[in-house]
Amino acid sequence: MFSFRLQSTDDLARRGTITTPHGLIETPIFMPVGTQGTVKGITPEQLKGINAQIILGNTYHLALRPGDELVAELGGLHKFMAWDGPILTDSGGFQVFSLAEIRKITDDGVKFRSHIDGRLLELTPEKAVKIQENLGSDIAMVLDECPPADADEKHIRRAINRTLMWAERCRNAHTRPDQVLFAIVQGGVHVNLRAECAKPLTDMDFPGYALGGFSVGEGPEVMHALLPPCAALLPEHKPRYLMGVGRPEDLLAGVAAGIDMFDCVMPTRNGRNSFAFTGEGTLRMRNSCHRRDSRPLESDCPCYTCVHFSRAYLHHLFHSKEMLGPTLLSLHNLAYYLRLMASARSAIENRTFAAFHRDCLARWKRPT
Repeated sequence: MFSFRLQSTDDLARRGTITTPHGLIETPIFMPVGTQGTVKGITPEQLKGINAQIILGNTYHLALRPGDELVAELGGLHKFMAWDGPILTDSGGFQVFSLAEIRKITDDGVKFRSHIDGRLLELTPEKAVKIQENLGSDIAMVLDECPPADADEKHIRRAINRTLMWAERCRNAHTRPDQVLFAIVQGGVHVNLRAECAKPLTDMDFPGYALGGFSVGEGPEVMHALLPPCAALLPEHKPRYLMGVGRPEDLLAGVAAGIDMFDCVMPTRNGRNSFAFTGEGTLRMRNSCHRRDSRPLESDCPCYTCVHFSRAYLHHLFHSKEMLGPTLLSLHNLAYYLRLMASARSAIENRTFAAFHRDCLARWKRPT
């Protein structure tokens, strides 16, 4: 029902296929983020049109509203949001740590107040698993503790110990046979601490592994240097997932390090704020230089936005505060990210990934 097949490699970069109950996932892959049961502004049909293979749902937000038990009652998250492809759900831990105004963390779990209505709630490893089983995602994540980038070694070790304890409790609580559970490696910017976290987790033999706690303030150069040794800590024959990292240059650095799966809100969040990603770098559609520009965002992009609309029209939509502008730009950005991953897969198969990577970086650095 769930499997990972490594098809080819080019140095550390990997090309593979993940099989899930709701379909195949070609890796390396980018996962659009559907925080509250929707990829903001984009319909499921539009996601299929740009070849999205898997989307991510957010346990914290869906548990608060509309509630995971209601989603289960209505047939699960796939039916609820009319998406019949694979879904990955995160555990909700990162959102608790980043969004909850008041929280108390112990070895038992996290008590926090909802950012929506102030209700006092508790998230334990068992509760995180139960919520994700109710949602019915194909891939669920263990509850972990993500220390901030500037945490000292004592704080990080405490987070690692708690992450390991919670991972085992999540594994023991997980019962849904059509869903797999991935573990999360923490350890900040210290490879030795990452190794101390990874070894016990790999001994627990989870179906897949994630690197958490990156892109939380440590700087991209530091992250890029850490990714190869950290990815090497994870089993070769299982999927590797870099959580919440999303600039195009970060994705390719991850692929070059041997990472298979990525997610980030950046393509849709930036799209809502008039930023477009292209093969020649980023564009800001509010800028006056686009006012009379009849060109599409990208001449070789087959997405609905580029086929039908000009830069001038997109500029007009943002200045008119029309909701179609954020939708069209989000759609293009996701299409660009997914095409970038498809090109990376082809380059790995052809053993030309290093040249492809260099070419992308050179084009992104050109003035636009």
